[in-house]
Amino acid sequence: MNASLLPPSAVSARGLVKRFRSGRNIVEILRGVDFDAMYGEVTMVMGPSGSGKSTLIAALSGLLRPDGGEVSALGQDLWSRRAGRIDRFRLDHCGFVFQGFNLFPALTALQQVTTVLKYKGVGKRQARETAMASLAEVGLESRAHQRPAALSGGEKQRVAIARALAKRPQLLFADEPTSSLDGENGQIVTQLLQRAAKEHGAAVICVTHDPRLEAFADRIVHLEDGRILDDRRHAAPVQSPVLVGA
Repeated sequence: MNASLLPPSAVSARGLVKRFRSGRNIVEILRGVDFDAMYGEVTMVMGPSGSGKSTLIAALSGLLRPDGGEVSALGQDLWSRRAGRIDRFRLDHCGFVFQGFNLFPALTALQQVTTVLKYKGVGKRQARETAMASLAEVGLESRAHQRPAALSGGEKQRVAIARALAKRPQLLFADEPTSSLDGENGQIVTQLLQRAAKEHGAAVICVTHDPRLEAFADRIVHLEDGRILDDRRHAAPVQSPVLVGA
């Protein structure tokens, strides 16, 4: 993907509202949120627990339908589509990295990555080659045949990132990707997310509590009580001098 040929805004939302029922009460999690994220940038969404961060990226990625507002993703009105077409949109264009890794216990690292490629219709040989290249990119080529039980927490998260990057997504969503990792592994994961933006041109939207990640962001959005309180850019985010697999 050549980011220079794409419009700057990969995903944008206007007036997003999301409510949940709690007993007899209705709790408003998102309160008219406007948001956008650009190709080739890392946008950090920060805020306390319960502020609506995870709900926001779920609405932006087609995982959770908002009660009000609009989402434009890759120039398309996301929530006007039928459910099956939204699922296909996520498969074709979105990558996901979660706090809990979401790996299949019975599958090797290589199989974790090839499985999603096969769902996209990639042939067996090409899927294997692409998966191995993606694992090499995150420094895990030698661990390709290990199952999750044999991997450390940092290695599991890097497998999850390899799985996301293998599709070359235009949108990469990360929800607390470093919260269960030590400092060294957290930095490696952050470097890989930054690589997805800077080398692959993806729009990376990362929800985090981790203040260590702020220095690597192009933009930091603070969300609290379902509203954006602050939206600021880093003129020169830290560029990782050494990336895994470089």
